[in-house]
Amino acid sequence: MDTPDPSEVIERLARLRAAMRQRQVDALMVPSADPHLSEYLPARWQGREWASGFTGSVGTLIITPEFAGVWTDARYWTQAEQQLAGTGIQLMKLASGASVQYVDWLASQLKAGQTLAVDGAVLGLAIARLLQTALDAKDVHLRTDLDLLEQVWLDRPALPAAPIYEHLPPYASKSRSGKLADLRGAMQQAGANCHLISTLDDIAYLFNLRGADVNFNPIFLSHALITPTRAILFVAEGKISAGLSAALADDGVDVAPYASAAAALAALAALPADAVMLLDPRRVTHGTRQWIPAQVKVVEAINPTTLAKSRKSEADAAHVRAAMEQDGAALCEFFTWLEQTLANPDRAPLTEVEIDKQITAARARRPGFISPSFATIAGFGPNGAIMHYRATAARHAVIVGDNLLLIDSGGQYLGGTTDITRVVAVGRISDEQRRDFTLVLKGMIALSAARFPRGAKSPMLDAIARAPLWAEGMDFGHGTGHGVGYFLNVHEGPQSISPNTMPDAHTAMEPGMITSIEPGLYRPGRWGIRIENLVLNRAAGQTEFGEFLDFETLTLCPIDTRCIEPSLLRDDEKRWLNHYHATVRERLSPLLSGDALAWLHTRTEIL
Repeated sequence: MDTPDPSEVIERLARLRAAMRQRQVDALMVPSADPHLSEYLPARWQGREWASGFTGSVGTLIITPEFAGVWTDARYWTQAEQQLAGTGIQLMKLASGASVQYVDWLASQLKAGQTLAVDGAVLGLAIARLLQTALDAKDVHLRTDLDLLEQVWLDRPALPAAPIYEHLPPYASKSRSGKLADLRGAMQQAGANCHLISTLDDIAYLFNLRGADVNFNPIFLSHALITPTRAILFVAEGKISAGLSAALADDGVDVAPYASAAAALAALAALPADAVMLLDPRRVTHGTRQWIPAQVKVVEAINPTTLAKSRKSEADAAHVRAAMEQDGAALCEFFTWLEQTLANPDRAPLTEVEIDKQITAARARRPGFISPSFATIAGFGPNGAIMHYRATAARHAVIVGDNLLLIDSGGQYLGGTTDITRVVAVGRISDEQRRDFTLVLKGMIALSAARFPRGAKSPMLDAIARAPLWAEGMDFGHGTGHGVGYFLNVHEGPQSISPNTMPDAHTAMEPGMITSIEPGLYRPGRWGIRIENLVLNRAAGQTEFGEFLDFETLTLCPIDTRCIEPSLLRDDEKRWLNHYHATVRERLSPLLSGDALAWLHTRTEIL
């Protein structure tokens, strides 16, 4: 979706306010969500973006007759300030991405007898409960049966129609029937005999299926209902071929229309009185919850598939390592092209948009590549300080002069998902930039080299990466790491290395989890630095105090030593970096030749 002109946003707000008056609504809330609470949304549910012009992946829009505001966290403040300028919409700064300060704002602003409307189909159940409690205390009415966007968004996109396909062996290391058996065992342990899943990557994982309904994530719109003997997969008609449907049926999976999920759940009322539904309240919407009849007992617990898919098997890990080698080789070819292009005095001006095109083209030449895993962030100088910046044809920088270039990119391969950030020097960089870069690197090395008890809550590890920056009075406004899927979503739970994540039982670090390590430092208007690798939890021995884990670094790509101030690194940090670069050289050399191989050897020399 293109960013609209401020005048378009003003006109859209006027239409929404007219619809609010017509339906006697005093406030409208538009979350960044779809009926599956996805992070990246099909175009049909990008309503907050359509109505506000703010394109960040996280944000909540609230409209009243006199006010409009978008609540978002520090990752998007600079971006939101730019995109909301001239629209009349205020940026409301959240302390963290998990904050629900807008709930308190609504409770304080709305008066007894007034009405707040939110489309229940896209309102998370957990948030709905918070809203209901806060508004009940003020005698404010919450309506979840209205989708005012449908009334005013005249060219609203239709549901996506991309076909669904199988994720096949050898990349799918466990069979569909085996995963269903594991899930039924977990259901039985929870005391449930039926289970509803609406989380798209959980469903794709469970059935060994992939799709293309959401940009960058190989998933498809669906719900799934699991019983002791059968499973029903609810997807739009025409997305599954007759052959695939037959293969699913052989594994006890029936295919039904996407729109029939509500009726199928309502029919549970006819089941015996001992029907017990397992439901994850963090991963369903308020509207979906209402599909379940009142007489069906509900057990609330995390989706067992969320835990299962986070723990990659040894076979999965082997495929991921191979994908990392191909990804690293593609990046070596890209960075070789980049340095040659920048060194050519006769070249046309190089733009951030061209960076995106070239890095994607390099990956596309590699076996098993399917698509980027997210929109490439290529930010030169001041744009690198915008954490989720995206260059467009209409708005981008030309890479000229002396500064840092931040590139955050990734790929979807049949054998894994990659996500890497590197910062490189363009021209001559300053001592201050080297100091900033080295402090970020120290944080990345500290966490990469950490050893910790199995079951340690992932948010507790965040401080390890921040400590070198904190010691200098510096910090960064995003989490240090997120889980990563296996040819699935680039952002995957339940683990999250972030101070904004509650350290509950589900965030425990277990063997086989893949997580990013990506500390950063951002100086608005000047430059941004982030260094990111993906790591795999692995066994690190047993002591009298229990079982311990450490990290295997999966990402293979040189770190630009031209940006380092060596005097700030301890001997053990230099050893870590030199060992990492030796590994990168050894693993990638067989996949490269010519200029790219020479570039690799130059960039992995001992520091």
